[in-house]
Amino acid sequence: MTRHTGMAAMDRDKTPFPTRQMAVLALCRICEPIAFMSIFPYAYYMIQDFNIAHDERGLSMYVGMVTSAFAFAECISGIFWGRLSDRIGRKKVLLGGLFGTGLSMILFGFAKSLPMALVARALGGLLNGNIGVLQTTVAELVTVERHQPRAYSIMPFVWCLGTIIGGFLGGVLARPAIQWPSVFTGTMFETYPYLLPNLFCTAVVLFGLAVGILFLEETHEDRKFDRDCGREAGQWILRTLCMRDSDASFHDKHASLDEFTSMLQDHDHDAPAYRSTSSSPTLCSTRTSISEPPPFALEKHVSPAPTVGQAFTMQVCLNIVCYGILAFHTISLEQLLPILMSKNAPDGSSTQLPFHFTGGFGWSPQMIGAFLATQGVLQMLAQLIIFPWLIKRLGSLRTFWITLCLYPILYLIAPYLALLPEKLRIPGLMVLLVCKVTFQSLSYPSLAIILANSSPSKRVLGTLNGAAASSASVCRGFGPTISGFIDGVGQANNMSGLAWWTIAGVALLGWAPGFILKEGTTRACVSSDDEEALLDTDSDADSVLTLTPEDTVETALSK
Repeated sequence: MTRHTGMAAMDRDKTPFPTRQMAVLALCRICEPIAFMSIFPYAYYMIQDFNIAHDERGLSMYVGMVTSAFAFAECISGIFWGRLSDRIGRKKVLLGGLFGTGLSMILFGFAKSLPMALVARALGGLLNGNIGVLQTTVAELVTVERHQPRAYSIMPFVWCLGTIIGGFLGGVLARPAIQWPSVFTGTMFETYPYLLPNLFCTAVVLFGLAVGILFLEETHEDRKFDRDCGREAGQWILRTLCMRDSDASFHDKHASLDEFTSMLQDHDHDAPAYRSTSSSPTLCSTRTSISEPPPFALEKHVSPAPTVGQAFTMQVCLNIVCYGILAFHTISLEQLLPILMSKNAPDGSSTQLPFHFTGGFGWSPQMIGAFLATQGVLQMLAQLIIFPWLIKRLGSLRTFWITLCLYPILYLIAPYLALLPEKLRIPGLMVLLVCKVTFQSLSYPSLAIILANSSPSKRVLGTLNGAAASSASVCRGFGPTISGFIDGVGQANNMSGLAWWTIAGVALLGWAPGFILKEGTTRACVSSDDEEALLDTDSDADSVLTLTPEDTVETALSK
């Protein structure tokens, strides 16, 4: 028993990082930030072209509505997609979300009125449940705690890279008949001035969809052994192109060779144990290979996966609330910053500090797109360097607390940047961006790790991440609309900072649930394999741990 436990722990320590599958997942993931962020540089001008707003107050409100439509629709379907992924698998839901994103972008490019633009964005939200499912897939790919900082920094890094590409495409390709009249005048791109960036984004989505179909593995423990015709086709393509038949076992649909060998070695070390390829109930899966057959414990009674009621513990609920509050003020920031850049520079005639002033930077869509691309580069660096370094030293909870304290300060200062002297505006905005991207790089991955480690079982992790995604989505829906409306009210009352100060207050509300959160740990989740490890810690070597269906995670650990 002791020898088995020691070997199992050693195998976990030697588990390689799932580089190949994380790379495939990243290629699928990058499509969404490209599509999502591409509209920000030109949304303000698109609403102007609709000729429905007569002043800047109306423009801000309508821009907020277009931004919010996606998030509102996504919040409606988030839990549904999460629960569906718990039943049919992660891959099918991820691919369906990519298809919905591509369809939405095509319709949005052809929008000639506000209702059509809202319908296109809402359709994309309804058909896209990938935020929660992606987090679940990462949690199932990476089950070794020491791999978490690296793994949970990859997807935000990919998001940052997507914001660079998306911001560039949206800013450069919007209204091409104005930018390159000799080429696009008289074409459909003059009739539909925002179609070109959406076509490029759709092409990227189709590429990600193809990569996912051919190379993405299923990670759901009950579905990973189902036949996948798409992966079989992908393996055939790789073998045909590379002409490396000797490496065909690497492309076997069940696993990479090193993971399969590790499984066999574990079997050899545990000769008395019996295994089966069918799934067994676990409290929380800690297997490191997504292709390792689930083990059968010798005990007659093992705890089933938690019910939905048992899954939503106090810590999980607090985490979901934190997701919502964080999403509200960060998406409001994403909305208000381009508006601040688009507004005319202040003339000083109506400035009465500290609260009464108006104005912005007066930048063009191309300038805004270039600056948003710079923001993406900064966030990539923060994600790769600062986040792993800080979380290894402070932990995910303390890292999240740092952002809770600093976000309100950032929002209080932001609107005053428009009042800086001309030569100090861009440096001041760069400082703002560095703080913004750093806080985002720390806060979202920290919450994702806390939620994954607080989940009583990975069998319900899709549902929990779906609930967190829905919480974030509904707040992302309200955020731009409310902040846009408040910005319009502030503009009418000579107070450009009103919306910024409002989201600073929302960020302060996040202190209540945020400081009650506790640090989660993967060691709190026990699989049927590790039940034997619990026995080894008992002084009575003959004692037997028996779990009944009524036992929860806490009672199982206490036994």
